[in-house]
Amino acid sequence: MEKDKNSIAEIFLPIETLEWFEIINHSRDENDVHITLEEKNIPPVTKEDKDKKVISKGFSDITITDFPIRGRRTLLTFKRRYWQIEGQKKLVKRDISLSFPGTQLEKEFADFLKEDGGRASGLANFYRRVSKAPTQRV
Repeated sequence: MEKDKNSIAEIFLPIETLEWFEIINHSRDENDVHITLEEKNIPPVTKEDKDKKVISKGFSDITITDFPIRGRRTLLTFKRRYWQIEGQKKLVKRDISLSFPGTQLEKEFADFLKEDGGRASGLANFYRRVSKAPTQRV
């Protein structure tokens, strides 16, 4: 059954999301669909560090807006994992690009809106209608 749920989720999530993340929570209200995903504990170690102990040191959250689902704004919260490699002070994270540079929009959604300004599809107007002011965003 879990595989079936993931197959359905892949339809709605950005490409390859479930390769690096797993869904840990979801909710919806009259305006939003909110999906929380947690990065899998797969450390990004180099060949030089493969024999060293790697410890997960916690998470940092990023919330982005994706294509609307059933007339609701879709908010994806990614819990990004950080690791510490034995003998190193700095924390490392996997290089996964989640949002379009300079925005809180998922890459494909931003490209879609940028392509025609959202005019032909009406999605830009929908997004403006359901989007909160920048000071109130998640």
